[in-house]
Amino acid sequence: MASLSTLSRALSHRDARIFFGASLTAWTGLWMHRIAVSWFAWELTGSAFWVGMVAFSDLAPAVIVSPIAGAIADRVDRVRLAMITQAAIGTVVLITGTLVVTGQMTIGLLLLLEFCSGTAQSFAQPARQTLMPGIVPRADLPAAVGLNSLCFNVARFTGPALAGPLIAWAGPGVAIYCNAIAYWIATLTMPMLRIDPAQRRGHPATASLFGEMIDGVRYAARHPGLGPLLAFAAISAILLRGVQEIMPPFVDHVFGRGAEALALLTASFGVGALVAGVLVTSRGRLEGATRIAIIAVAAQAIATAAFVATGWFPLGLIAGAAIGAAASVHGISVQTLAQSAADPAMRGRVLSLWGLITRACPAAGALCLGASGELFGLRGPTLAAAALSVLVFAWGMMRLPRMAAALEKS
Repeated sequence: MASLSTLSRALSHRDARIFFGASLTAWTGLWMHRIAVSWFAWELTGSAFWVGMVAFSDLAPAVIVSPIAGAIADRVDRVRLAMITQAAIGTVVLITGTLVVTGQMTIGLLLLLEFCSGTAQSFAQPARQTLMPGIVPRADLPAAVGLNSLCFNVARFTGPALAGPLIAWAGPGVAIYCNAIAYWIATLTMPMLRIDPAQRRGHPATASLFGEMIDGVRYAARHPGLGPLLAFAAISAILLRGVQEIMPPFVDHVFGRGAEALALLTASFGVGALVAGVLVTSRGRLEGATRIAIIAVAAQAIATAAFVATGWFPLGLIAGAAIGAAASVHGISVQTLAQSAADPAMRGRVLSLWGLITRACPAAGALCLGASGELFGLRGPTLAAAALSVLVFAWGMMRLPRMAAALEKS
């Protein structure tokens, strides 16, 4: 492992400190919101299916929106797009919190509001991610991508750690309000960035928006490295990421505990992700990243099987940390490879596909897991998904040499 100086070098840039500080703030609010909304849905309905539907409503818009959002991010002012979409998220979340606090929220309204928030998130993600080459020099880009994921996983720890006691003391509405404040803070920091106009703005429109979207999909699909890597990441996310999106039923049915245990368990995911994220980010190089991304899925499958195989909460915490660690290593590796290998003119569209994978695929997994959990219980379907993931891992290892040659050459 290289020293952690690679991370501090990336943070030595003024714009990077502003950008990642805002990201950490927004994502801490986001994780507080996710814990609060999922727990509220569980208390409101007592149904794993509806908890899965809430997660699905937030994440599923990426299926339609992300490719369009990527094409837009490649042709407009990305700072302005990020500001508009983050302000929209803050507004929708404020409405959600108010309805929860006043007792007027229904499951139907919650699904609608989560869908609106998820749609805005799908536009914000490529707008922000395409700015990273403009906030650090190219030599520091791998470290910046790692720091981006690291901020997400720090928030994944601090958000639940704050949300659990807050929900127990004041209810889920207050935790949701914190997310609205966090996103408005992140919005107000965007004008402070001093980004090269060449990186701030996308290219002039060369075709219809739909045509550019299709061009981006074709580019990724035909790329000898990006195509199979993104397909591998998508399938593994459907099979394995759903567990993290519908934690309340697992906490209640598998471990027999309440909201504070939910916060502890979610925080354990974040701790594992944080430690692993620091280690993989500190490598500071592309070589070997493809192999790491593939092996991480096998590790996540094993940890997921261990998580549901027992009702002993301490083992669940350990397995949760292992799941978070493996997911973090996989995500950082894939995003670093995608940022580095994509043609600059296609970067927004490629990253929008990665955003689609990280949002829509866990949503599909959560919906399937929630529905099957209603019929067969949570353990059986989760173990079956983990077993299928081992086959996906084997396919990835067979494609590894060709993928690595195409992705790591840059």
